[in-house]
Amino acid sequence: MPNTREKHSADYVIVGAGSAGCVLAARLSEDPAVRVLLLEAGTAKGRHPNITIPAAFAKQFHTKLDWDFSTEPEPGCDGRSLFSPRGKGLGGSSSMNAMLYVRGRPLDYDLWQAQGADGWGWSGVREYFLRSEDNERGASADHAVGGPLRVEDERSPRPVTEQFLEAAQAAGIPRIADYNGPEQDGAALAQVTQRGGRRWSAYDAFLKPALKRPNLMVVRGALVQGVELSGGRATGVRFVDARGREQVAHAAREVILSAGAYGSPQLLMLSGIGPADALRSAGVTPQVDLPGVGENLQDHPAQVCIWDLPGGGSIADAETPRAVLEYLTRRTGPLTSTVAEAFAFVRSRPGLPAADLQFHFAPVYFVDHGTTTYDGHAMTIGPVLVSPKSRGRLWIDSPDPSRPPRFVTNSLTEPDDMDAMVAGVKLAREIVRSGPLAQTAGRELFPGPGVDDDSDIEADIRRRVELLYHPVGTCRIGKDELAVVDPQLRVRGVEGLRVADASVMPLIPGGNTNAPTIMIGEKAADLIRVCA
Repeated sequence: MPNTREKHSADYVIVGAGSAGCVLAARLSEDPAVRVLLLEAGTAKGRHPNITIPAAFAKQFHTKLDWDFSTEPEPGCDGRSLFSPRGKGLGGSSSMNAMLYVRGRPLDYDLWQAQGADGWGWSGVREYFLRSEDNERGASADHAVGGPLRVEDERSPRPVTEQFLEAAQAAGIPRIADYNGPEQDGAALAQVTQRGGRRWSAYDAFLKPALKRPNLMVVRGALVQGVELSGGRATGVRFVDARGREQVAHAAREVILSAGAYGSPQLLMLSGIGPADALRSAGVTPQVDLPGVGENLQDHPAQVCIWDLPGGGSIADAETPRAVLEYLTRRTGPLTSTVAEAFAFVRSRPGLPAADLQFHFAPVYFVDHGTTTYDGHAMTIGPVLVSPKSRGRLWIDSPDPSRPPRFVTNSLTEPDDMDAMVAGVKLAREIVRSGPLAQTAGRELFPGPGVDDDSDIEADIRRRVELLYHPVGTCRIGKDELAVVDPQLRVRGVEGLRVADASVMPLIPGGNTNAPTIMIGEKAADLIRVCA
């Protein structure tokens, strides 16, 4: 039998089999001369029905498939702790999310470049979106076919979803064919990362086809404790395997952290890389004083507005025998729904350079992250602030890797952020009063009667707002003293160590973050290969 050192040795050691990690493992292992080791703390392999069946995604929350994080008490949200699920298993959060394929605006990436992320402007990232994509609509100036990531139209949107789009148009929001085109503003049906009515995660698209390669090894149930450092260089990582045994994985070339916006900064801090004084307070000996680690945390706050549907037509009956049979035999019907079936991107006030609100329309009652039931049919319109000014941070309070990191988003502590959310709630109500929804919608359940003027709406938002599961920014790209990685994603002050995941985003994109995270994995693979 080979010893532990020989067994866990590779050219590249990747920590985290989430969206970016799956891409990196697949792309780097395309070279048969390169040995790749992928470590994943979770044990799930993407087969659970709550993973594969699109409409069941929220059933993963608070289970073994979920890291089950929550923020510290949020000062802008009535001191509440906000739930922040993260996928635990192969595919990471791409195996848990709502499968919504949204790139964001070209402006988002040009702003990254303006903040010091050289090469990450739209002209520098566009090709990586296209490299991944296999779009059902075919190749065009804005889309591609033949990539690993299948992107399809929803197979069975509910009729009320079309009514939402008509109502949005009646309220002055133009109908558009493609929110991933040059212009995002407008309302459209969602495109989703599905293949034939089932989830198509980063595991399905990238990692699973690569598992047959002899130069790729995947270890599940591997809880990484920290990065091994020697002479200012990362030489590997320490981890505990599924049997509780301490192991070391040695990296001949590089260690790449792809553990997400919470996991990657936590691992840096546990390794002594971060703000020195804060590390000492947590009982960790500083190795590299990098004050930006854990700073710049951003997420999208979301508020649900809900109306009863007295005539039915929601996806509340998705688990009826008829719907289950339809899914099993035809891969159609309400179980193929991603819950959020349509979008509207709008500007909360004139003069903004791009939409700062993204409305998610869901033909279902979606309260408390889908854990609360309703005796009847309902629809949800959720205004989401996609350009928040508020910034939070993440930190550790112990050298124990099994303790979750602590973090706060500071959501809605900036006045402009609250003003935009209030405008969003008012516009949601206007949409429901417009076009066909005026006859379809019943009584307003949330915010509900009595929440009328701006102060009432603001109080209701602080009382009920939640996060949309899009944490980013805690190891941001840049060239200033608070940047954690340089534009090549190399950790400042450490050789042989990179971060490649949503944590490197300087600014949160104007939309759902899975597609941009996959793009980061694609571009990171090229950056790494250039240096090999």
